[in-house]
Amino acid sequence: MDQLDAMGMFVRVAELESFTRAAEQLAVPKATLSLTIRRLEEQLGTRLLQRTTRRVQLTADGRLCYERCLDLLADVDELRSLFQPAQRLSGRLRVDMPSRLARLQVIPRLSAFLAQHPDLTLMLSTTDRRVDLVREGFDCVVRVGTLGSSSLVARRLGQYRQINCASPAYLARHGLPGTLADLTQHQLIHYGSDLGGEQTGFEVLGSDGRVECHPMAGALTVNDSESYLAAALAGLGIIQLPEQGVAELLARGELVALLPEWQAPPLPIHVLYGHRRQLAPRVQAFIQWLEGVLGNAPAPGTDGAE
Repeated sequence: MDQLDAMGMFVRVAELESFTRAAEQLAVPKATLSLTIRRLEEQLGTRLLQRTTRRVQLTADGRLCYERCLDLLADVDELRSLFQPAQRLSGRLRVDMPSRLARLQVIPRLSAFLAQHPDLTLMLSTTDRRVDLVREGFDCVVRVGTLGSSSLVARRLGQYRQINCASPAYLARHGLPGTLADLTQHQLIHYGSDLGGEQTGFEVLGSDGRVECHPMAGALTVNDSESYLAAALAGLGIIQLPEQGVAELLARGELVALLPEWQAPPLPIHVLYGHRRQLAPRVQAFIQWLEGVLGNAPAPGTDGAE
């Protein structure tokens, strides 16, 4: 096993803070991984990791080594790419994105990307859960909506226009709201990845560009987009969601658009990845392809501007 392999193993253990999880992701025996790190420490003449029964933490020297290893491994990836045939990508690419975005926009166009890169293996996770990119070993993740504070690099791909809608069955029971004041007599299906978090209510983009939140009653909160839409179709309340993907439901009359003068702000689409001086070519290629899919094909009613 060469030094590059040892450095890669060390980086994965440091990021996951676990020999067990790192061994699972790297598909190597835990004993082999432990021995490799111990030999690396012996060669460098310093302890890199502090091992406890619960977790593995970097020492001060380990932190310096970790940062240097990231740069060295990125340099090696870049060097290798210089002598590879143009666009000849290989290896495994792990990506996470929201389920509806994957199902409606990415997967239908994915065959062209995979045909262009036949030696590339894509592992696609589709969930609305906020995965931990580093700890779970993803190369990049796609997120829709406002981003929180993070050390990850965020690259904007596009945006979704949002609309308000409800099912005919719900409107038959509660009536069609004509103004924001009418919403006090209606139910909102709440959405949030954190089911215990505070709900924002009915969002409206004001004329001054600021977002206004109007509290609304609601008996149901969900944490994934498929359940959110299913709840609306079941007549449980009003939802606010990207127009992309519900055009057919609107055309068939299974959903009805509401309050067109009071729409929620557009949802930005970002791809996030770990800070590296040089991204692996396979990650760069996938992000560029995503820009074409999500940036050049904006949701209905938008001009694609970012």
